[in-house]
Amino acid sequence: MKKTKSIRKILASFMVLCVGLSAVSLSACDSKNSSENKLNSASKVDTSGVREIYYLNFKPEIADKYEAVSREYEKKTGIKVKIETAAEGTYENVLTEKIKNSITAPTIFQLNGPVSYEKWKGFCADLSETEFYNTLSDKTLALKDRTGVYGIPYTIEGYGIIYNKAITDKYFASDKKSSKYGSMDEINSFDKLKELVEDMTKLKKEIGIKGVFGSTSLKKGQDWRWQTHLMNIPLYYEFGRGSSSAIINCFHSAELEFSYADNYKNIFDLYIDNSCTDKSSLGSKTVDDSMKEFALGEVAMVQNGNWAWDSIAGIKGNTVKAENIKYLPIYTGVENEEKQGICIGTENYFAINAHVDLARQQAAVNFLEWLFSDSYGKKAVINELGFIAPFTTFIDAEKPKNPLAKEVLSWMNREDIQNVSWVFGGVPSEEWKEALGKDLLSYAEGDMEWKTVVENTKSSWKEQAKIKNKK
Repeated sequence: MKKTKSIRKILASFMVLCVGLSAVSLSACDSKNSSENKLNSASKVDTSGVREIYYLNFKPEIADKYEAVSREYEKKTGIKVKIETAAEGTYENVLTEKIKNSITAPTIFQLNGPVSYEKWKGFCADLSETEFYNTLSDKTLALKDRTGVYGIPYTIEGYGIIYNKAITDKYFASDKKSSKYGSMDEINSFDKLKELVEDMTKLKKEIGIKGVFGSTSLKKGQDWRWQTHLMNIPLYYEFGRGSSSAIINCFHSAELEFSYADNYKNIFDLYIDNSCTDKSSLGSKTVDDSMKEFALGEVAMVQNGNWAWDSIAGIKGNTVKAENIKYLPIYTGVENEEKQGICIGTENYFAINAHVDLARQQAAVNFLEWLFSDSYGKKAVINELGFIAPFTTFIDAEKPKNPLAKEVLSWMNREDIQNVSWVFGGVPSEEWKEALGKDLLSYAEGDMEWKTVVENTKSSWKEQAKIKNKK
């Protein structure tokens, strides 16, 4: 994969944060120093007795893809990769339950960034002398602590407003449209997006859609697109627009001013007011529901990331062609947002359990190296798992076929815009996000005023930050 300055800039803040979190102590941490476990791909560790390694998977949407990879690897090496997938929204709880048990402990597990590393660092083997780390296209992407490397990113991801160009083109061709725009290329601010969306809503029958946006999934456990991904926009602007220290500022902040609450409300209202689903029903809607609505051509737009392509393409009756899948930034009405890009970053790092025997640790490294260097593995990474893999083992010709991944690459390589870095890794707790999601549902259903949502979000941040700092 081509290395770009934008990747380094987007993720540098994650690396810096690792160094600054030494004061944080979390109960799941083990006292053992992970630096005692240093793996080396050139070593002669005997793995002949290993028959199985165990990977705890974070992404339910690609569980079946991993199963296929596991079968191929076992056929080639005789080693089974046992795949267990945590249900959506339960990964940390499942990992906490399993990792300290020698029988159920995974060999390979996932870190979701610097904060996650700080929690699990006692279980992370040092990967600094492995070929897996050596082939990382940009070493600054890794999770480092002192001289060791404990987490290696396996994909770069992006999210924004996905739109179906076939539907927007149909709108632009209508002689009944009242907006002045002739293509999506002209939409580069919230005001323009709002004008476009509201006019499309008026013409939805003519265009042949049920609503401009897919369902705003606010069912508990299904609201991460709003309480995490959408919330990233105001966090990004409050804690350091374009600054590599934004996530650090976010993590260490005892309070949230929520200065961009009105901007958040702008886009959230636009979603729920121009959806195919009535506000009163959003509490029962899931992410899969909105992906199906988009796939069937019932809506023109939906907020999600490049990982959503499998869900869209796999829907029976899918009408959306790959060439019509495009991204639009999530505009909210902030000043000078015309140069804003989509949200790009990662929270996906592989770690090796330092507490399993050395042979299984090495076997796990061997599997990951195979996955990202073998011809079968690389094809699976690109075409099945849908990763935008940051390794030198991938040449330019080996780019993802996933149209959303192609869109992410396109936005990453644009020099005229500034993509939005991922800041949500610095929020005080999952409880804070869950409380926000609950309030968003109450607001959407008309049971809570926006002012109360803002007040609750700020007070919850303050409370959760105090709890976090006491740990």
